[in-house]
Amino acid sequence: MIALGKIARSTGFKLSLLYLIIFAFVASAAISYVFFNARRILDEQIYSAIDNEVQMLTRGFERFGPVGVAKAIERRKQQPGSFLYLMVDPFGRKMAGNIEEIEPRLLEKSGVSEESYKRVEDTDAVEHQAIIRVLVFDSGFRLLVGRDVEERARLDAAVKRASQLAFLVICLFSVAGGWFVMRRVLKRVSEMTETTKTLVSDNLDGRLKVTGSGDELDRLAVNLNDMLDRISELMSGLKEVSDNIAHDLKTPLTRLRNRADEALRTATSEDELREALEANINESDNLIRVFNALLMIARLEAGNAQADMTDFDASEIARDVAELYEPLVEDAGASLEINVADNLWIHGNRELLGQAVSNLMDNALKYGVDENGVMGALAITAMQDGEFIELIVSDKGQGIPEEDRERVSERFVRLEGSRTQPGFGLGLSLVSAVAQLHEGALVLGDNNPGLKAVLRLPLRKRVEEAEHREV
Repeated sequence: MIALGKIARSTGFKLSLLYLIIFAFVASAAISYVFFNARRILDEQIYSAIDNEVQMLTRGFERFGPVGVAKAIERRKQQPGSFLYLMVDPFGRKMAGNIEEIEPRLLEKSGVSEESYKRVEDTDAVEHQAIIRVLVFDSGFRLLVGRDVEERARLDAAVKRASQLAFLVICLFSVAGGWFVMRRVLKRVSEMTETTKTLVSDNLDGRLKVTGSGDELDRLAVNLNDMLDRISELMSGLKEVSDNIAHDLKTPLTRLRNRADEALRTATSEDELREALEANINESDNLIRVFNALLMIARLEAGNAQADMTDFDASEIARDVAELYEPLVEDAGASLEINVADNLWIHGNRELLGQAVSNLMDNALKYGVDENGVMGALAITAMQDGEFIELIVSDKGQGIPEEDRERVSERFVRLEGSRTQPGFGLGLSLVSAVAQLHEGALVLGDNNPGLKAVLRLPLRKRVEEAEHREV
């Protein structure tokens, strides 16, 4: 009983029942239309044939009298598929015809009706139906001409059999269609349901099956799998951030606590306490910057900064950053090469893109020294590459090994050679998040020697230029 209830509640059963009702209604309407039109045409043919026969016999009565009509009836009733005839005299006595018995009242007045009768050749008492027309002459003679409606009865029986067969076929097709839906379509829905159950049990590794048919269920599975990949990525990122915070922020927090404890134990003057307090404030500011950077990265990865996007020229960003860092590069004893093309329009967040390029310049200043500690020339380049623009910051330092280039854009990742420099390993993570927000990518390559950091973003064609080309 439970299984039957489950089947009755299933979509496949409901669809099958709906299809059965629709098909039955359509088939019934079609069969009814054909039946009533065929019957109407058949009745019209019968009425027309009876009228023609009556007219012919009426003319014979006018020319040859009752006896001539009676002889004509005797001849015509012998023909196959003949009409029904009955002629009686003014006293109601039968003169000719092939009707054995009919109610006398039917001969009393003229008209057309459908009545029952008995045939002369029938040995049993079976009654037949016929459409008859009675004509009463002025002399009192009466003439009945009719046509058996057995053909119409056969038509009714044929339509009835066809209706039963059509309903049977409809039921079979509906059952077959329901089976197909339940076995082929709803099976995949059931598989999706089972997969989601595994996902609910904290197993984010499961994915919906994609058959490659390209139908609606396949597209749904692809979209859900993309969503699951994104959720898994965010969950992994959250776990990684939690782990990194627990490990990487433990040291500065411990240092902050130890400094305060040491100041309380060893400070002998107000100046020493002030110095310790200022050191703790600086350390706290660093921690605040770390948390702000983490919040900014999470906000970018969630796409919450898209509301502030607008069209702007990225070449202006590159020039502004170059102008800001050029004095710092010269103070470090190096030179900054600037190669910026014009009209590099993109759709994005101007402040975030400027922050990303600034982070790349900061990294170039920190790590752009060779093995001897000498900083080589730095370069900032902005150019168009097909349907993309590239903002490139390059240095002549020791670079990043190829196997570590993907890893360094993760949160709190710092290579061995960079641990002596201040920082927490969030700069490239922020740049990568900004690139993803703008549907672009951060690509780290070899500058031979040094590192070449490429911020690759999609180009936005200006509306004015597009309108000018259309004109």
